[in-house]
Formats: sequence, C-alpha cells, structure tokens
Amino acid sequence: MSEDKLSEGAAQSPASPPRLGVLGGAFNPIHMGHLVMAQDALELFELSQVLFIPCARPPHKPSTELAPAEHRLAMVQAALEGDWRFEASDIELQRGGISWSVDTARELRRLHPAAEIVFIIGADMLPELHLWRDVGTLLELCRFVTLARPGTDLEALKRADLKLDPPWPERLREQVRVGHIVSLSSTDIRYRIAEGLSIRYLVHPAVDMYIAEHHLYRK
Repeated sequence: MSEDKLSEGAAQSPASPPRLGVLGGAFNPIHMGHLVMAQDALELFELSQVLFIPCARPPHKPSTELAPAEHRLAMVQAALEGDWRFEASDIELQRGGISWSVDTARELRRLHPAAEIVFIIGADMLPELHLWRDVGTLLELCRFVTLARPGTDLEALKRADLKLDPPWPERLREQVRVGHIVSLSSTDIRYRIAEGLSIRYLVHPAVDMYIAEHHLYRK
C-alpha cells in the first residue's frame, strides 16, 4: 500500500498522522461481520484505511480446519475488491509460522513509519489481551481500539480486570465504542457449507462464488 493511498482516508487534522487500522484473523472464510466491523472502526475512530491481515497460523486457535493460505487471502481480496477504504495484506502469510501480533506491529511500523498503527479487536478479546505475546511491547508499538456490540454493559467492561500494568487498562477502556450487531462466525459458515446450506447474505457474493468454484469447506 502506498503512502499516497493511505492519505486519502478519513478526514483528520493536517498535523495528525494517517491512522492505519489493522484487522487480523484467520478469515476462514471472511464474512460480512468482518466487513461491518472494519467499517464501524473506520468511522468511529476516524481511520484512514483498514488493512485486513490473514494469519499464517493463529496463536490461540487450532489450525486443523484452516483453508490453505492462498485461498483465504484470495477470498479477502475478493471481498474487498473496489473498496479503497480496505486492503488485504499477506505480511503474516509471507512471514509464516505462528502469527504473533507483536511481530506484525513491528513490521507495519517499519513499512509505514508516518502512520499511526491501530489494531481493531472485539470486546470479547479485551480481557484476554494480557495473554498476548510481549503485550507490553505491542501496546507501545500501536494503539488498540475495541468494538462492543449494542447492549454490552460498558460499565462492567470498564470495571473488568484487564490484568495489565498502568497506564494500559485506563487507556484501553477509553478506546471502546459500540458498533453494529452482526452475529456471524466463520465456524457456522463452514458448517453450513458442509451441510449443503446457503451462505448467501452471510458472505460477500464474490466470496460465495470463490468457495463454490474451489470446493472449499465441503465434507
């Protein structure tokens, strides 16, 4: 991604650096919930662009059901086609091995030295952030923003023990916003495909077509 393209994003003050959002995951497959989450984050946190980064191997999930990397990347690219706000990146796939976020943050800081790197997570991941590898270094390298579903008890979330050293708990709680409800999961989509059920309206039409053409996730 060029710095010129990054600068075309959401309006910010002339003195502020572009804000590059990062949405990582297995994307096995990417679904409409991922896209809505990225759009919510872009608007609520005034991001310039959101980078979708499929992992090579997820750190905290079994990889036995992962579709091959080239298919997961191709589905992300298909879903984002024509939307300049979103872009796919293969930096974790190229690096290989377990996809530690701290390594990705370091690489993004090197590739985009003028940008603020903003990692996007869901509210369910916030209390587990202390378990991430080298989390202290990671929090220094980038900013974390959290999206909660409507109806989430934000006060309870703010009172939750994040098990991180100051000032990080307070800073993270200040970066929580409420997004849209999209109750989708890649696990459910894979199940529906295996059972011969429709995934129409659950994934981008181009992703639906790609899955059918490449016979992915069938029994």
